[in-house]
Amino acid sequence: MKYRYISDSHVHSDCSRDGNDPTMMMCENAARLGLYALTITDHCECNVYYAEAYDRSIRQSFFEARKAAAVFRDRLHVYAGIEIGQPMQDLSAAEDALDSCDFDFALASVHNVKNLKDFYELDYSTIGLDDVLNRYFDEITETILWGRFDSLAHLTYPWRYIVGEHGMTIRNELYREKIDSVLKLLIQKRKALEVNTSGFRQKLGTTMPDEAIIRRYRELGGKLITLGSDAHRWADVGGGIEQGLALLRKIGYSHFTVYVRHEPVFLPIE
Repeated sequence: MKYRYISDSHVHSDCSRDGNDPTMMMCENAARLGLYALTITDHCECNVYYAEAYDRSIRQSFFEARKAAAVFRDRLHVYAGIEIGQPMQDLSAAEDALDSCDFDFALASVHNVKNLKDFYELDYSTIGLDDVLNRYFDEITETILWGRFDSLAHLTYPWRYIVGEHGMTIRNELYREKIDSVLKLLIQKRKALEVNTSGFRQKLGTTMPDEAIIRRYRELGGKLITLGSDAHRWADVGGGIEQGLALLRKIGYSHFTVYVRHEPVFLPIE
């Protein structure tokens, strides 16, 4: 691999409903590929926390990550993380999840806005696109103000389905003010922006967020960047991370971030 400190801070094991492979298998592939660090960030969808037993699965995920950290201690840095989905839709669930284990890292995400399905399930012929995207950015803003997380996952997640899967056009300029507000708030609250590289292996073809938004984040003074493949199977671990690092270097970043016990550790890109 071209970069010494390649690290993937967003992967899902079979402790996630949509994950395929055990943590040990994910870590074995990361070690084989020569990654420096891997953070396991299994899903915790707060809006269905108890109904779908996330209160149990996140604890199992933490246990598996800590076990893997001991097994791979001489080959790979393994950290225990969590992806907190829709925390504003059930704050008590979010707080319970975060207090349940001594996580290293918390990603915050919005996969669906309140009272609607996940963006990948929506029928875009029956909803007002502008309304749902404005609600998305509003919920992101509320999440940042709440603040119990380290990095904001895949900003522009809806683009993956609206643009990538359905071939619809989103006029980004209509949301420039909202995106700027989100980026400024992240910087103010000292939260990281994730560069999610899963779009490279999907129809979207770009990171989430894309280069223009990452550039804007840097222009505004943003320094905290995490990278994640969003792998849901062993074969995708580390996927697109080298491309993501190259993109960050092109934009002007010299370092990216990995979190250990919720503290940012800056790693050189080169």
